Amino acid sequence: MNIPLEDLFNDVVNKAQRGLGYSTDALADRIGIAAASIEATKEGATDASILLKLAAALGLHGPSLAEMSDQAWYPNPVEVEGLAQFNTTFHDMTVNAYLVWDPTTKEAAAFDTGATAQPMVEKIRELGLTLRYLFLTHTHPDHVADIATLNAPAILISDLEPHPEAQGFTPGSQWQLGSLSISSRTTNGHSKGGTTYVIEGLAQPVAIVGDALFASSMGGGAVSFTDALATNRSQIFTLLNETIVCPGHGPMTTVGEEKAHNPFYPEFK
Repeated sequence: MNIPLEDLFNDVVNKAQRGLGYSTDALADRIGIAAASIEATKEGATDASILLKLAAALGLHGPSLAEMSDQAWYPNPVEVEGLAQFNTTFHDMTVNAYLVWDPTTKEAAAFDTGATAQPMVEKIRELGLTLRYLFLTHTHPDHVADIATLNAPAILISDLEPHPEAQGFTPGSQWQLGSLSISSRTTNGHSKGGTTYVIEGLAQPVAIVGDALFASSMGGGAVSFTDALATNRSQIFTLLNETIVCPGHGPMTTVGEEKAHNPFYPEFK
């Protein structure tokens, strides 16, 4: 069963409006559309002409936003040996955690815990893996809810966003996991020290991005919308197109697919 996209087209509109700080009345004046029509769009009404005008005012890619409203795109399935996604329920949403391992040495690293890490523990046992690390992308509760169950020898997080159960590292730090290399990139904005982990050595490069980027959307810029947009551009969209993007919510995607379909990044279209 496919994991649903984290955001609908109207979620994208809402995030962009909040991030840019526009009131609905100001946005209505800017594009010459009644405020009530904008509010209806934000509630899910689909009118292509309004969407295109909103997209232009909010710095979004209009055709990609319309594609979302038509439910016309979903990322291609991802299946790479050495990578597993775990989708668990946290209150009224679902959240992802990931396991990466060297297929030869069986050394493994976990990335976030999700609501429960038990499915990850079972996969580790099933495959006979040895867990070396737990890397945290950020400290929001849904991503760190079950640290204890994993019992990882090393729990790591960026110094920019400390957690009492984790050891801090300097942004840009790197690690080895068997024949795999793991490097860290700061993708803040959704959170103060959000981190993307890039893994090289599997059949395709992998980027564990937390809530920095979603398939056809991005995390809300709770700390800084401007920083969130900018760090995604500089730290994720500069990766190879075939890089698998593993978000904190929603399905996996690739850098190339996000360049083609993500409304927040019109410059790549």
